[in-house]
Amino acid sequence: MALALSQKDLDGFKPYVDKAVQRFVGLSEPTVVNAAISLLASGADKLQLTNKLRTLHPNLRDRAHKLSDLIFELVTEYAQSVQQVQQKAAKKRGFEREVSEAKAPKAVKMDQPTGPVSVAKMPDGMSPGQLTSLQIKEMMANAQRMIEERKKALEKLGTAGTGLPPPGVVVPPPVMLATTPQLSTPVVPTEQDNFVPVFDGDKKRKLAELQAQIQSKIGALKQKGDTVLPPTEDGQSKPVPLLLDNEGRAIDMTGKQLLFPQHQPTLKANIRAQKKAELKQQDRKLTEEPVANKYFDERLAPTTLLKKGLERKKKALKFNEPGKFVQLAHKQRMQAQLHKLQHEIAEKARKTGISTAARLAKLSGVTGPSEKQKEYIPQVEWWDSIILDEKDNKKELLTYESPVKEDAVTNLIEHPTQLRCPTDPHEPVFMPVFLTKKERKKLRRQNRRETWKDKQERIRLGLDAAPAAKVRISNLMRVLGVEAVSDPTKVEAHVRKQMANRMKTHQDANASRKLTPEQKKEKKMKKLQEDVSLGVQVSVYRIDCLANQSKRFKVDTVAKQLHMTGAVVMYKECNVVIVEGGPKQQKKYRRLVAHRIKWDEDMVKDKEDVPNKCVLVWEGMTKERRFGDFKFKALKTEEQVREYFKKHNVQQYWDLAISGTVLETVAEVI
Repeated sequence: MALALSQKDLDGFKPYVDKAVQRFVGLSEPTVVNAAISLLASGADKLQLTNKLRTLHPNLRDRAHKLSDLIFELVTEYAQSVQQVQQKAAKKRGFEREVSEAKAPKAVKMDQPTGPVSVAKMPDGMSPGQLTSLQIKEMMANAQRMIEERKKALEKLGTAGTGLPPPGVVVPPPVMLATTPQLSTPVVPTEQDNFVPVFDGDKKRKLAELQAQIQSKIGALKQKGDTVLPPTEDGQSKPVPLLLDNEGRAIDMTGKQLLFPQHQPTLKANIRAQKKAELKQQDRKLTEEPVANKYFDERLAPTTLLKKGLERKKKALKFNEPGKFVQLAHKQRMQAQLHKLQHEIAEKARKTGISTAARLAKLSGVTGPSEKQKEYIPQVEWWDSIILDEKDNKKELLTYESPVKEDAVTNLIEHPTQLRCPTDPHEPVFMPVFLTKKERKKLRRQNRRETWKDKQERIRLGLDAAPAAKVRISNLMRVLGVEAVSDPTKVEAHVRKQMANRMKTHQDANASRKLTPEQKKEKKMKKLQEDVSLGVQVSVYRIDCLANQSKRFKVDTVAKQLHMTGAVVMYKECNVVIVEGGPKQQKKYRRLVAHRIKWDEDMVKDKEDVPNKCVLVWEGMTKERRFGDFKFKALKTEEQVREYFKKHNVQQYWDLAISGTVLETVAEVI
């Protein structure tokens, strides 16, 4: 599985990998995170990542495949999110490009006059803020003079009878002002700007035809009553002008003042009070009168206290698991596709004349209001017919006036979808092969023989040097020969030195294989801890008396040593011990409370002294743990005990334990 992620995306994805590693290991491990990122960058698949993670940390030897699955799921989600962000950015850039193109000025037509337009100039070296009142009046007079000259030029250039400007003239939209009348001034070049339009006969004829067509279209629009003006050349909608009176207030066309909503700041308390009032008003609207039912028993109506108990309670803090909302979104998409498919099927059935709704109503037994059948109550039920006298006419009493609808019974059988059991492992589990002692010796001998042959072959080919002779005191004379005779003291010292070196090498190898204290502790904890992801084994014990402090210490200490969770609830009539863990942990703890601890040594102080005992109330499997660390809880009243068990959603444990105590008490009395 190759992942197309850039180095920048991998750097952004690194915190997610770190959180996943912390979830499995328990603390941050930069070595594991960097190795996973490098493997993802090189395009490694899930198997390669799993094998690499097993060698990086001892806690990942059995859970590396789960961590790799989680990392690849996170990579897929992260790649999808990056792709969505890139698509949104591309759409935004395209939209901005279209807007900029639409706002850009269009090209000037070939037949449009492009002469320069005279503009009133300000005195050199002066800005608009530095002009005096006389200079401003002079500029306004010049501007009015230029407008009058342009009007005269328009009258000269315009054709007789139409009064429309030539095609090259751009007419701006009218501007509405509250204090000035409407004014439309076409922008045309004047004779002072050296612009002299020249038209030949063909152009004049075409211009006259075009203006006649425009006038005919405008007249047709007026006859229809359509007052919508055609769009301008640039195709952009102009904003509606804002009308202001002398005091600066916004008014409409009739002169009335416009009122706009004003947002004023307020306190959070006022907002909450307003929301509560709205919710109460909605609750009053939603409450409906109960429908009269002749089968309803008024004694079963909910009381005021029960209604208060059914009110919504304060929710505790709950952390969502990764991937929860992704699955929810996938489920919603599947439902939308299903609704769409059902709609298409219904459309096809309607076109072909098949009434699908009627067939579904027959199969489900749902009838409309017109087909509502008359409810019938038999005089005698069939299970009561056994106790009736034979002289009574049971045959007439047991007849039903409402017969069975045979058309609603079909030969179709709906088989439910087979779901995977939550306790089944995700990967197939194979039974390991155990060899006998003789087979293990034979296999070791064969492996050593193959290794020795390979070593001899390499020495024979000259790839490795021949090892030195292994000299001992027993074979000293046979190996060295003449050298041992010439200087036996020196040879003996040399041999003893070789023997000491071999012994040291052997001891160093043993020391390197020896586990450190931390590794020993980790190995011991690994043997005690068990994987309870597929189910938790639970055992519930009932003990008559837990006054003995030594026995109470054993119950607590062994549970903590085995890394089990649960609680001990101490009550005057019944002491309940709940332990949660794996099968091996439960086996060791059961041996403790059932055999190792001698409960009958203590006597229960009651009306009559009876020996103490421990009884297994219930054992089974649950989906998840209900308790945290193993702890003792001493409670005085039964209501407190029941509330404590209800808090952990295991009130059935207390019911089983206290019922056994009550039954034993009744049996003793009888």
